[in-house]
Amino acid sequence: MRRLNKEILYEIKALYRDDFRVTGYRFGKGEKSVCILGSLRGNEFQQIYVCSQIIRKLLELEKKGRIREGKEILVIPCGNPYSVNTKKRFWTVDNTDINRMFPGYSLGETTQRIAAGIFEKVKDYKYGIQFASFYMPGNFVPQVRMMKTGAENVALAKQFGLPYVVLHKPRPFDTATLNYNWQVWETNAFSIYTTSTSAVDKASAKQALDAVLNFLSKQDIIQYQGYEGYISRVVEGKDFVDVRAEHAGFLEQYAAAGEKVEKGQKLAEIRAPYTAGLLQVISAPVSGTVAFVHNEAMAYQNTAVYKLIPEADEI
Repeated sequence: MRRLNKEILYEIKALYRDDFRVTGYRFGKGEKSVCILGSLRGNEFQQIYVCSQIIRKLLELEKKGRIREGKEILVIPCGNPYSVNTKKRFWTVDNTDINRMFPGYSLGETTQRIAAGIFEKVKDYKYGIQFASFYMPGNFVPQVRMMKTGAENVALAKQFGLPYVVLHKPRPFDTATLNYNWQVWETNAFSIYTTSTSAVDKASAKQALDAVLNFLSKQDIIQYQGYEGYISRVVEGKDFVDVRAEHAGFLEQYAAAGEKVEKGQKLAEIRAPYTAGLLQVISAPVSGTVAFVHNEAMAYQNTAVYKLIPEADEI
């Protein structure tokens, strides 16, 4: 029986608890074809789960000889196990974000050293796939995101077969993300967003698994025939329409991520925390698709509780 090819990619010795380790799983041998990375933040359980499903499927394909000769795949389920173990989104000591530290600095602060250690192992792959999460808590319509660095490849992104390909103009802090630096080092980089982050959503995880397997098949990295998916619509991040709460209070949602809505349709209500009085009825300003919905019980004033992708004729 073939065993998983598991290795420690980066390690920091610890004084008082178990050592910090970033673990990778390799499939096939040869050129560095694709690297798949899951969680860099402590609440990204869905991202770890998706990677576990990819590892399970790749092991099955490898046993059947369906990974192409001369191709190597590296899967890293989690790049920040300390934060996962302590249930903190960011680094446990100073609350810094590893995904704002790339390409890293081997003599710098801890998160800079971790980013440098990870990047050294992943920077030479032809394709890079990261399962990412948004800076705001919420649910997404499944999508592929790419930074507009001049090196983005929309045609490749469509080959995942997810509903949307979103092009994002980098802001200053985006230049320290893995996706951006992968592109700078000439890796075709893609960030995949599934529906959830801190909760496992098996339906969107299966969709993400199918998308990755189809992409690998189309790049002739694996031999696989699966569900083709969607003809992706390409949209600019700047075209998303934010729908904000005018008051703080409990959020009662009436539309979910991925749902089609009409202009004027009720999306949610905001109710007073102490009295349950109605503070605001939130309606769709345009017709389109719900790309993002805030998924916490409480919404704060001026929070973007929905993001809509307008119909093409409304952009």
